[in-house]
Amino acid sequence: MTQHSKSRSNVATMFNQIAPKYDLLNHLLSWGIDKRWRKKTIDKLIDSGALSILDVATGTGDLAIAAAKRNSKFKITGVDISAGMLEAGRVKVVNEGLASNIVLLEADSLNLPFDDHQFEATMVAFGVRNFEQTVKGLSEMFRVTAPGGIILVLEFSKPDRWFMPLYGIYSKVIMPLIGRIVSKHSTAYTYLPETALAFAQGGEFCDLLVKAGYSKPTFTRFTFGIATLYTAVKEQ
Repeated sequence: MTQHSKSRSNVATMFNQIAPKYDLLNHLLSWGIDKRWRKKTIDKLIDSGALSILDVATGTGDLAIAAAKRNSKFKITGVDISAGMLEAGRVKVVNEGLASNIVLLEADSLNLPFDDHQFEATMVAFGVRNFEQTVKGLSEMFRVTAPGGIILVLEFSKPDRWFMPLYGIYSKVIMPLIGRIVSKHSTAYTYLPETALAFAQGGEFCDLLVKAGYSKPTFTRFTFGIATLYTAVKEQ
């Protein structure tokens, strides 16, 4: 699979295949720093005052679970196209005692099965780059966000220029090798860093948020620019 094969069926199939080892590899390949990035995202979510939340491309529910553990008043609906990832996520939700806070559903980000203005906040971590149509997916998130609500997008990005040579070796050689050995999938951990580097960055992605309807987009880069948190609001 290459950065060009982002059809719904291809992405779902790939994530179904790597689901059993997905969490292990996420934390291993990021040296655990991904947990810190999620914490920063949840800090923004808490500051927004939102309580009803949609987590798009939830995967195994890492962001939803971390958020619900921070605030027991959160009611979070997580959606994903991968049944395998959701199955793993539901086990985690039950094990964490969060079944009353989190519901995980199979759904397509380009056609969300929710009413207009249903959620006070929408969020997505490391999933937007896998949308088959980026603006359409963001527009669907805009549609289901209530006026005054917030969107939070945590995504991989191009690192600072001085860090690129090291990151290039890691993402093009070490990450695919470890990913292939652990996940038993031949191309998933080549595809994932490819999509990160090819994806819209910084102000370019903020322009996509505006195109989808959002206002006041901002972004904050983490860990030499390896990841970026974008926020924007749906005006009243």
